[in-house]
Amino acid sequence: MDFPADIKNKVTELQQHFTNYDVKMVKLGQVHITLKFLGDIEEARIKPICSALQNVRISPFDAEVRGVGVFPSLRHINVIWVGAEGDFDSLHDAVEEALQPLGFKRDNRFAAHATIARVKRLPLSQKEHLINTIKDLSDTGLGRMTVDHIRFKKSTLTPKGPIYETLHEVRL
Repeated sequence: MDFPADIKNKVTELQQHFTNYDVKMVKLGQVHITLKFLGDIEEARIKPICSALQNVRISPFDAEVRGVGVFPSLRHINVIWVGAEGDFDSLHDAVEEALQPLGFKRDNRFAAHATIARVKRLPLSQKEHLINTIKDLSDTGLGRMTVDHIRFKKSTLTPKGPIYETLHEVRL
């Protein structure tokens, strides 16, 4: 799920808080909420997946992009993300239900978020300051949006980062 322009602008502003750290920012056009990661998919499975996603039945809903957090923990930061509040759990469940007949296993956990930066190595001299920055931004609001569609995307990894291509869009 991609963000509207006003929220993308706020993400850019938010990313500025992390430019002094040894982190790799996610390019603005690539910031999105992943409802389910499918992994490597054979070409022959794309059409059945698109058909299955047409069975996702949930009404559009309002959501708020709010908060900054990390995975897996503040003690060991790999990912910096912004959170999303709304009926994402129901949407995720509907996607899971639609894809289960195709053999995709259910996710053990789901948290609606969009990765904004990745941390490869963080010098100890930066760690405490970064943790404090994240804590200070933990309740930052980035705006509201209407969730009225989902997109099935292909990710092609390149040396310059992933390239995303929308294969199918489903209106809710």
